[in-house]
Amino acid sequence: MLKLKEASKMQKGLLAAAIMGSVAAIPSAYADDFAYALANGKAYGDFRLRYESVEQDNALKDATALTLRSQFGYTTGTLNGFSATIEAEDVRIVAGEGDYSVPPAGYKTGQYSVIADAETTELDQGFIQYKNKGFTGKLGRQVLTYDGHRFIGHVGWRQDKQTFDGLSLSYSPSKEVTVNAAYLYKRNRIFAEAADMDSSDVLFNIAYNSAIGKFVAYSYMLEDDATDLQRDTMGASFSGSTGGDVKFLYTAEYASQSKEPAAGAKTDTDYALLEGGVVVSGITVKLGYELLGSDDATDAFQTPLATMHKFNGWADNFLVTPAAGLEDTYLSVGGKLGGGAWSVIYHDFAVDDDSAGASDYGSEVDAVYSKAFGKNYYAGIKYAAFSADSASTLVDTDKLWVWVGAKF
Repeated sequence: MLKLKEASKMQKGLLAAAIMGSVAAIPSAYADDFAYALANGKAYGDFRLRYESVEQDNALKDATALTLRSQFGYTTGTLNGFSATIEAEDVRIVAGEGDYSVPPAGYKTGQYSVIADAETTELDQGFIQYKNKGFTGKLGRQVLTYDGHRFIGHVGWRQDKQTFDGLSLSYSPSKEVTVNAAYLYKRNRIFAEAADMDSSDVLFNIAYNSAIGKFVAYSYMLEDDATDLQRDTMGASFSGSTGGDVKFLYTAEYASQSKEPAAGAKTDTDYALLEGGVVVSGITVKLGYELLGSDDATDAFQTPLATMHKFNGWADNFLVTPAAGLEDTYLSVGGKLGGGAWSVIYHDFAVDDDSAGASDYGSEVDAVYSKAFGKNYYAGIKYAAFSADSASTLVDTDKLWVWVGAKF
């Protein structure tokens, strides 16, 4: 039997041959329709200029970056349910403001604090899509997100977003039910091409929208082809809201994860989330607790395909969960102001398994304000301040972002 990684290589070759054969075999009767679909699609673009600064209480120099991300894409018209999308992405340092480090890309490693925006020009997306009634299938390089990015996301906060090579399927037999499945054979990560990796990832996600909330069950079976490391996660979540002028929000989630390296001991860890909130007069207040558990301080629950910046503080101290695990207790307040949106979040970070030493990591305050100007322009400012516990190996960190953008 072929291994998954060998099968994926064969699939890529068959895909290329099928595409070329399909184009060559288009009957002349459909040639005009084919040309019309190609010519009558939609072009789009997004340009984001962003300044970022990082100050850390360590030996690294303070980092500053001014980068421009340019995205250009084109989606064809539809022919018998089929369409195609191609998208290119370019990230450049502007005005020589590039005093920062991107270790995976080998850029100024060990000199400055990290700002994970490597310069790059690459194919961001390139896929064929088939859509009919409640079914959608995509084959090729694509953005893929499930359930608010907690486990599967595009990391769109960074200038070079994360995409995947593979096949994704989505089917909605009714308004209440959606079934998602995907096979991914490559992870195109956020560090140009320096940290991309071949994989054999199989994803399942089923959602049911009921009168009282949304139920989701999922199974994410990840395998790194280079190391044969397997990380399998199974879980379920429930979220919803109720009320009229005063709205109440609630979310509960649990997952278990097993990690099986090619050599070494297998580990098992747990994930849990409890969150409650209220919306009054346009102000949203949430109180939550998130656990990324530890297995005897030897390994912890990880979410390697997530948009991790969105969770556990914007200072990005927990993109990789420490072996002792993480307990994140947080309080957020947000609303509308001046035609834009604002929010302030407080995090208290504690250790799940304190047998190895310290029991606390520290605390963090995050704040953001963003605003759209018409349909095509946007801007924002964001700040994160992490204060490390005296017994923690982490350090005080301050980060600032200011950005402007235009899209069409």
